Amino acid sequence: MARTAPVSAPASDDALRARLDAVAERLLHLARDLHAHPETAFAEHHAADALTTLLADAGLTVERGTAGLPTAFTATAGPSGADLTVGLCLEYDALPDLGHACGHNLIAAAGAGAAIALAAVADDLGLRVKALGTPAEESGGGKVHLLRAGAFDDVSFAMMVHPGPADDFGGTSRAARGVQAEYRGRAAHAAIAPYDGVNAADACVIAQTALALLRQQLPDGVRMHGIVTHGGDRTNIIPALARVSWQLRAGTLDELEALWPRVRACFEAGAVATGCELTLTEPAAAYADLRQDAWLGDTYARHVRALGRTPEPAVSIGASTDMGNVSHALPAIHPTIGLGCTARPHTAEFAAAAVGEQADRAVLDAALALARTAADLATDPAQRTRITEAHRARAYRPSSAGSPPG
Repeated sequence: MARTAPVSAPASDDALRARLDAVAERLLHLARDLHAHPETAFAEHHAADALTTLLADAGLTVERGTAGLPTAFTATAGPSGADLTVGLCLEYDALPDLGHACGHNLIAAAGAGAAIALAAVADDLGLRVKALGTPAEESGGGKVHLLRAGAFDDVSFAMMVHPGPADDFGGTSRAARGVQAEYRGRAAHAAIAPYDGVNAADACVIAQTALALLRQQLPDGVRMHGIVTHGGDRTNIIPALARVSWQLRAGTLDELEALWPRVRACFEAGAVATGCELTLTEPAAAYADLRQDAWLGDTYARHVRALGRTPEPAVSIGASTDMGNVSHALPAIHPTIGLGCTARPHTAEFAAAAVGEQADRAVLDAALALARTAADLATDPAQRTRITEAHRARAYRPSSAGSPPG
């Protein structure tokens, strides 16, 4: 039976802080440990082991392999019949070569801390707590896999926090779509008989030149960027195989869909001009734009201000995240916790900032602010009703949160 008369916020707040204080050293050790052992998309075995051990030790019920993904998991606590479930999204994948240059080690530790703190008051609040281990945010769309598998079906609202140079809240992100182009031609000796070859590397050059020229005609806010992932093997052999990987970003998935025919034509131009065969694939689901819940965002901001921070409202975070897909399915927030640095994510300098005194403070402040935000919603009759009614009325379909993995 769902609990509808939760305890007062002040009583739960004392318990939240006490529980977080008790587990603080383990959370900080976790954040540093993940930073020292970076793992890329779908290979985050050390991180998943460390997180599930911590959550299980804290009394949450852990299940591994969510959605058939070996490094995904759920950890739950609180009354199974509660009408309100908070989902804490934990990211923990790193970037190739750069390690935790996006600070996902801090996301994981802060989310775990919030889940553990809330578990201590879940019964009193009539709140079910669900921590979701979501692999492969940097590439692979782990949250989209979890959405499609139903891991969010019982979640009323979802929260996470992402590190950045400074604190902010609200705002949106860009929708994103990845594409890989493979060109197949015919090898030949580059000096003796180059005329016998069909140059796949040339097809990549033509495609990328066409894409570069297309940029002049793109709407404001659209971004395209890519790399050559294979351009040949020897300078004296006409390449028979070449590959490029590109990413497209725009304000919404609809904008990306409208852009796609022009982008596809650029890739096709490389094949037509050289005589190569072209194969286009999308390696993962598209990422939707982020739609943050205003009440949750404002409440989170109020709590981090109480901790001595100065969050600013954001218009756009510029990047892309699979949390956008979650936010299309249910109320969600994705604020930024500041590290007091000038470095930006996806740089070696930001990786260095993701460990140390400021990073430690960010973990504990974010965990407490997230936990307090969930507790406030659970004890606010109007907001609790808003969220639970929206959950009951939810008509989410996977097609509304990005295309399936290619």
